[in-house]
Amino acid sequence: MFLGDVMGRAGRAAIAGRLPGLRADWGLDFVVVNGENATSGAGLSADHARALLAAGADCVTLGDHAFDQKDMLTFVETEPRILRPINFARNAPGKGARVFEATGGRRVLVAQVLGQVFMKRPFDDPFSAIDEVLRAHPLGGVAQATLVDIHCEATSEKMAMGHWCDGRASLVVGTHTHVPTADAHILGGGTAFQSDAGMCGDYNSVIGMDRLEPMRRFVTGMGKERFTPAAGEATLSGVYVETDDRTGLAQKVRMIRVGGQLQKAEP
Repeated sequence: MFLGDVMGRAGRAAIAGRLPGLRADWGLDFVVVNGENATSGAGLSADHARALLAAGADCVTLGDHAFDQKDMLTFVETEPRILRPINFARNAPGKGARVFEATGGRRVLVAQVLGQVFMKRPFDDPFSAIDEVLRAHPLGGVAQATLVDIHCEATSEKMAMGHWCDGRASLVVGTHTHVPTADAHILGGGTAFQSDAGMCGDYNSVIGMDRLEPMRRFVTGMGKERFTPAAGEATLSGVYVETDDRTGLAQKVRMIRVGGQLQKAEP
């Protein structure tokens, strides 16, 4: 299971309250959580990273806000279950890809890469960066399953990454925009794909932030206060994938919505 961007206190509470039960009820072998907005909506602190891992995440990915919380600069070097994007910066601390051991000794490769389109700063080419990782860890060989988190704005770039990795990864899933897309499917080569997993946060908000300040800035063009994460009940949003143990390719994929506003909206 992959769960999208954890947003502030509400998102952390939803992970802590619901993920242990999901692991048991669904018999999950491996769980990845994107945690880059878990601390006040901007980055991830060491304490909050520990909390996500304690709740049942096997791996936590970051994003363009990877080091907004300064203690992550050192913590990511000591905690191998935290991954920053492989193309964040050449001298950035930590790793962007790693092979983990899941249930039954299965090896799972997790990699995260940042896109370039509409992003605030130019990152290195994500396609060549992920290609190098996938070539070094062939699916069905070094890794029984491979998950790629593509963290970027443009759905077109996310879709292109899905096709670039098709047949070489079990799942390619987008993060960053906080809005879940309704396009979970299996590509022609056997890779599961969803353009964006959505967020684990309060959807009675503006992409997870309390509505007042974003609305003021849109209407007036002027800011008055800092953005603060919305504090209502969070929806856990993400994607569930079943893979073939021999090939590592996806056999089943479905969207995840648990609790909060989005679950209430479903028929």
